[in-house]
Amino acid sequence: MADKSADYNKVAKDLARREAELGELDASLQKTNADLKAREAKVAELQQALAAKDKAVNDLKAKVSNALLSFKASDLQVKMKDGKVYVSLSEQLLFKSGSTKVDPKGQEALKKLATVLQEQRDVNVVVEGHTDNVPIVKGTQGMQDNWDLSVLRATEISRLLTAGGVAPERITASGRSQYLPVSKNDTPANKALNRRTEIILTPKLDELFKILDTNSTSEAK
Repeated sequence: MADKSADYNKVAKDLARREAELGELDASLQKTNADLKAREAKVAELQQALAAKDKAVNDLKAKVSNALLSFKASDLQVKMKDGKVYVSLSEQLLFKSGSTKVDPKGQEALKKLATVLQEQRDVNVVVEGHTDNVPIVKGTQGMQDNWDLSVLRATEISRLLTAGGVAPERITASGRSQYLPVSKNDTPANKALNRRTEIILTPKLDELFKILDTNSTSEAK
């Protein structure tokens, strides 16, 4: 009887141990399921934010394109790239050769763009001036090289957008000189393509970054 009693106690202990292990496994599975559901919710939230961002960019492109329909495609193009809207304006539309003062036709385009941007308050604006590789005559209007020309043109356009009602804190002016050409500087026509100003419109992504930051913080814990 003593041996049977010892065997019974051993079996009972084994059963109790297995029950405890199953309980721990069940708790672990429940936690894993809860974590998966939380992660799925975050992914859904992120997908919703990305969809909202894509919609905002598409809507912005449509509004800018509609506002600038009256301008020739050779003078002005609106396109999307990397989640941003690019408004590319030719030198012919904006400036006389070597000048930093915007012509009346270019001022008209910038006024129309500024009207759209007044309504799109959650959009950051970068104005980039670009030139070809032909050196300017040093000393022209106080300029030394194409860096100066591209920066001064970007600054002048930024001023006009501000005058059109766009908040100045939303605008960044930069000059890229001749170093980001869209075509080889091997013919007059190609050089003309490189002499341009690009206005890059980027919807603010505060909500998206907040979600990404929350995910990163949660994963780090």
